[in-house]
Amino acid sequence: MAQPRIARPARHLIAALLWAAALGLFWCGVAQAAAYPEKPIRIVVVYPPGGGIDYVARELARELNKAWNVPVVVENKPGAGTTLGTAAVAQADPDGYTLLMTDVSFSIAPSLYKTLPYDAVSDFAPVCLVNTVADILVANPAVHADSVRQLIDLAKAKPGSLVYASAGNGTLNHLAPEMLKAAAGIDMVHVPYKGAIAAMNDVMAGRGQVYIGALISAVPLIQAGRLKPLAVTGAHRSPLLPEVPTMIESGVAGYDVASWYGLLAPAGTPAATIRKINREVVRIAQQQGFRDAMTRNGNEVVASTPAEFSRFLQGEIDKWGQAVQAAGATVD
Repeated sequence: MAQPRIARPARHLIAALLWAAALGLFWCGVAQAAAYPEKPIRIVVVYPPGGGIDYVARELARELNKAWNVPVVVENKPGAGTTLGTAAVAQADPDGYTLLMTDVSFSIAPSLYKTLPYDAVSDFAPVCLVNTVADILVANPAVHADSVRQLIDLAKAKPGSLVYASAGNGTLNHLAPEMLKAAAGIDMVHVPYKGAIAAMNDVMAGRGQVYIGALISAVPLIQAGRLKPLAVTGAHRSPLLPEVPTMIESGVAGYDVASWYGLLAPAGTPAATIRKINREVVRIAQQQGFRDAMTRNGNEVVASTPAEFSRFLQGEIDKWGQAVQAAGATVD
């Protein structure tokens, strides 16, 4: 059956109405951004108080409070492998007053969990990649390897004899060594623990031999001679341990693993509001005092645009998805 034709004047009227509606939404978003912020802002952190990400969130909150003269509070909402707090933000009103401060777990979760109460891509609007966080490969001092090359040779000579500890299945501490195993063609045994501190303690005690984790946590243990540094895992050396080479410098081609801290908003948050938050976060991140505080804690300031963070996130989701698949990791 032929569809009824709409007369040309009617088509013009419909087009005009649609254009007016779109224009109205645009100016509504602009007006909202101009008035923003008018009430307290909540930054949800997906870990308990006291960790590296909590520190960064609180530094940002303090500076945003000074800039905007409204309360900016950090709410720690850990649980369910970081997915509890993440889901809470996904379901929040998209008005810029509830933000998510998250890390590399955000890009691991989509491939690690069979089901999630949110979609990592469609339920969030990237605001800013604030920092990257240096990680390091360390070994028990008794391990007969003083470099990555020697560790690889040792693993090849005695397959399955080296144990690497992690903070749990599907964490960076689990997947980063799996990426090393695949890149170097070696076999190491994974032993998961309930947290990074327990994992490092057992490596120091000799019940494990290898660990990849946050550089800032390892530095005092390295200086005390309780852990042996082999390589930092990111693309650049760390100013905290400038004498320690990268994995790439150590011969593991293309190996670039780092955690990160980033700010996201619920999907649907007006683009003008996103830009306003981003501009203020970037301004804060470019201050020398903020940069120095981040460097002292093993962080490298990035301060990206929303578009740059969006592209970065997609790359991270793809990279960690491949690592999860190769490791066969899963969490019910």
